[in-house]
Amino acid sequence: MFFSMKPTPHKPTASELEILRVLWTRGPSTVREVHESLSEKKELGYTTVLKLLQIMTTKGTVRRNETQRAHVYEACLPAEQTKRQLAGDMLQRVFEGSASQLMMHALAGRKASTEEIEELRHLLDEYERTRR
Repeated sequence: MFFSMKPTPHKPTASELEILRVLWTRGPSTVREVHESLSEKKELGYTTVLKLLQIMTTKGTVRRNETQRAHVYEACLPAEQTKRQLAGDMLQRVFEGSASQLMMHALAGRKASTEEIEELRHLLDEYERTRR
């Protein structure tokens, strides 16, 4: 059984997003498993990961299963839904709702591969087709 303090998740911080990426990839995980995954990339204390997971539980970003000796955490929302919410929030706050401004700035900031450009074209064509 999974418990969380609040039903509506809040926008995750950068550190919380790193933890969410681990949970999205691994699925439900203990603090130790999350810590080991994160430690492959950077030095992070076990208690720091534990504290972040406790905060995320309170915020409603993750759920904690307390039925086993080692508590198991899982993300409350799937990756795609969280990414969509974050992108939508940034679109409104930074680009005043202008998707074209967002794309122009994103593409100006770094060189996109041919595959990425093709994928964007395909997504735009698909979006246009389904909007009609």
